[in-house]
Amino acid sequence: MAVTKEHAHELIDRLRPTQLSAVVGLLEAMLDPFSRVIASAPIDDEPVSPEGAKALDQAREWSKRNQGIPHAQVLAELGITQEDLERLKEPK
Repeated sequence: MAVTKEHAHELIDRLRPTQLSAVVGLLEAMLDPFSRVIASAPIDDEPVSPEGAKALDQAREWSKRNQGIPHAQVLAELGITQEDLERLKEPK
């Protein structure tokens, strides 16, 4: 295992900053329990109800005419911060 870690460190040292950022994101996702659960969850293959299809169509049309709401604004409207979300992700 030590040889594998050493090899990983050598490869990481050779990455450009943008590549390093992508690798860090991948490692964080791999180590985050919630991300692992989502990645291994079965595909939702239930048929969409007529009501659900209508709601999806309405949402797509709304998105064509309106700009999305920034994440920070949603958090502010809910009265929470990004730090609050990060604390929820931390293992207890």
